Amino acid sequence: KLFFTDYGNAAKVERCDMDGMNRTWIVDSKIEQPTALALDLINKYVYWLDIYLESVEVVDYQGRRRQTITKGRQIRHLCGLALFENYLYTINSDNLSILRINRYNGTDVQALARLDNAKEIRVYQKRTQAAVRSHACEADPSGMPGGCSHLCLLSSSYKARTCRCRTGFILGSDGRSCK
Repeated sequence: KLFFTDYGNAAKVERCDMDGMNRTWIVDSKIEQPTALALDLINKYVYWLDIYLESVEVVDYQGRRRQTITKGRQIRHLCGLALFENYLYTINSDNLSILRINRYNGTDVQALARLDNAKEIRVYQKRTQAAVRSHACEADPSGMPGGCSHLCLLSSSYKARTCRCRTGFILGSDGRSCK
């Protein structure tokens, strides 16, 4: 799945399959300016920052069990969001510090370090990487991902895929080759 925010005409948090199909709104009320997302892949939760409502909130992948983690004026200055173990990590753009927020008790906020110029944060750790199983976009014997001549996008499950073409090409009638 692909998760993303939109705060155009109607602010929302959405998800869709990697090929863009099955687009679903998971949060579309009491939301104004969602600017960053973090996923809990194990428990299937989506965390987001709303800088207009000055809050960090969470829902499950279906948009249920919504909770506010923390709220306050300091949220207005946050950008980027990452999750690791019991903590959310973000950047305070006002003083360029990395903040650690306990995701179960939003009052436990600690400044960890200062940076010169940061707008995004990511956690790279072996335990945060999902185990890879065989999937529909694995290279075929000719080396083409999922048998697609250009792009292979996972569809509704890891067993299904959709082929797409680069700009300027169209998908052939076989659904795999681009012309």
